[in-house]
Amino acid sequence: MTLMPRAFAEGSSESNIINGQINLQSDISKLNVDITNVAGNVDAASVAGGNNAEIVTMNNTNVRNTQYVGSGADIVSIVNADATNVGGTTSISSEAVCNQISISTDPHDVNVNSGQDCNATDPYSQVNASVTNAGNDVSIASQALGNSFEEDTNAPNTWIKNIQTNNSTEESVVNAQLTNINGNAALSSVAIGNTAQIVHY
Repeated sequence: MTLMPRAFAEGSSESNIINGQINLQSDISKLNVDITNVAGNVDAASVAGGNNAEIVTMNNTNVRNTQYVGSGADIVSIVNADATNVGGTTSISSEAVCNQISISTDPHDVNVNSGQDCNATDPYSQVNASVTNAGNDVSIASQALGNSFEEDTNAPNTWIKNIQTNNSTEESVVNAQLTNINGNAALSSVAIGNTAQIVHY
């Protein structure tokens, strides 16, 4: 990949960032919880990821990002949760991501060249949850992603190149039983091969 930088103003601060990540092995996260009689909030979360990067700058910025996950990798996140008599909110989540990058900048000029390649067997996310007698809201979410790219900036001059290649199978599963919920209940299951969010303001 070749960056195509813009000319920065003389005397301005500049950040040049090169991020290269390669993952060839499996990443597995499992959370088994049994929760009873909690007066406050409950938050149970499991995350499995191949490659992850977060870049935050306040300068003019060049970013070159390459993330690769090999075909022998298995990325799995599983949550088994039983929650009974929770007085506050109950949040249960699972996330499996092959490649993920988040870029946030606050300068005048930004150039981003990003390439993500996911060949994992299956980013797989599963939530098995039973919630009984919840005093407030209940949120249960599962998410499986191949490649995820996020970039936000208020720079007036911006050049972005984002290429995502996914050769994996994404699977997200939620099995939930809710009883006596004294609030709102939100459940979601998401499986996406490639996702990108670019915000310029």
